[in-house]
Amino acid sequence: MKLIKSGAGVSSIILLTLYMLMLPFFVYAMTEDEKNNIELYKKVSPGVVNITSTVLERDFFFNIVPRQGVGSGSIIDKKGHILTNNHVIEDASKLEVTLSDGSKWAAKLVGTDPDSDLAVLKIDAPAKKLVVIPFGESSSLQVGQKVLAIGNPFGLGQTLTTGIISSVGRTLRSPTGVLVEDVIQTDAPINPGNSGGPLIDSSGKLIGINTAIFSPTGASVGIGFAIPVDTAKVIIKELIEKGYYAYPWIGATIATMSQYFASVFGLPEEGAVIVSVVPGGPADKAGLRGGSRRLQVGNHILIVGGDIILKFGSKKVTDADQLIRLIRKHRPGDRVQLLVMDWDGHKRKVDIVLGERPRSY
Repeated sequence: MKLIKSGAGVSSIILLTLYMLMLPFFVYAMTEDEKNNIELYKKVSPGVVNITSTVLERDFFFNIVPRQGVGSGSIIDKKGHILTNNHVIEDASKLEVTLSDGSKWAAKLVGTDPDSDLAVLKIDAPAKKLVVIPFGESSSLQVGQKVLAIGNPFGLGQTLTTGIISSVGRTLRSPTGVLVEDVIQTDAPINPGNSGGPLIDSSGKLIGINTAIFSPTGASVGIGFAIPVDTAKVIIKELIEKGYYAYPWIGATIATMSQYFASVFGLPEEGAVIVSVVPGGPADKAGLRGGSRRLQVGNHILIVGGDIILKFGSKKVTDADQLIRLIRKHRPGDRVQLLVMDWDGHKRKVDIVLGERPRSY
């Protein structure tokens, strides 16, 4: 055996030995943020499911052929209820859910609300297989807050992306054209297949349901939107109990006051005009009047002369969309006082009892 007598050589060996002992600490040292990401993924991903929907369509030769789509969802209780987007399961003749362990389960539609783009499914899996994602709060979210999205982008299951809340209080039109309020905007990459999956905060709680992206290419460009969990909490209960959400209803077709007609007739430029009332509906019972005259402006025929709603309760009405949002803050059966004006400028107060919107509307 050859002995190393050089002091420099011994020092080198000692330094090398210390380096080799310390190397694992340098290689595997992670930031606290990375540790949090890993912990959250392990904790939450078992509660995220992949959803495959099969829709029957007619091809070019009028043959009925199946078309499959993919989306994501969150397990919300031990009974097997799964929260997702309505557009993920819309028109599906068959629904299948894949859990994180790879097991596949037939799913049935429990309830759906196209106006909020939310839906609830149910699978009959054993409770021990179901990892529930706890609900958080969305009312106090702050711009810059860390968020994570787990889902099934492009069919690639159990994918994690991270980002921040880019904005809060956004409005987004659902597929039915109704405005959804307090929508969360995030730069966490969201792609096709992420729809219906959870947006979670740094404690692992569900704060939003990923629903849409703004993209000229169809892929994520850092502008994604999620339905706030506070909205979902209100709707989910009725979807499970009744299969649908009961919206309050004024029983009238409304339109935003046209600046053209406001200037011609000397009317306020703000307000919601009643175009028509449903016979026997809340507006009809309250004595509100719909349009009585047809006027043609260019190629458009407009119905004018209906009552103009200026206030809903204590809130000023600026346009038809705002009136709809004010109505939706109430429940069927609520009594509200309106301030209305006719086209001659006469104002009056009208009490109306909101009804339950027929499901055909």
